[in-house]
Amino acid sequence: LKERLPEEVEGTAYFVVVEALTNVARHSGATAARVQVYREGNWLRITVEDNGRGGANPDGGSGMRGLRDRIAALDGSFAFTSPEGRGTRISVEIPCG
Repeated sequence: LKERLPEEVEGTAYFVVVEALTNVARHSGATAARVQVYREGNWLRITVEDNGRGGANPDGGSGMRGLRDRIAALDGSFAFTSPEGRGTRISVEIPCG
């Protein structure tokens, strides 16, 4: 990014990426993961996806619930897809301007 974002946005973005990659390493069986972080207008957009086994349950642990709560507190959005056998994708949008 070309400029720093508000501290609460940067902190939340950091925790999104850390939690998502921790889950990839611990649970997915993936051989690859991709992280994209970019600003589009007044939104910070984050996508983390892997090529693992999929079938993940976003309600199965406290980590994802905690992320959703942090994102919601900033009026952001959280989307999660994890079809069986097709990996997992987390998409987050956080207002930042």
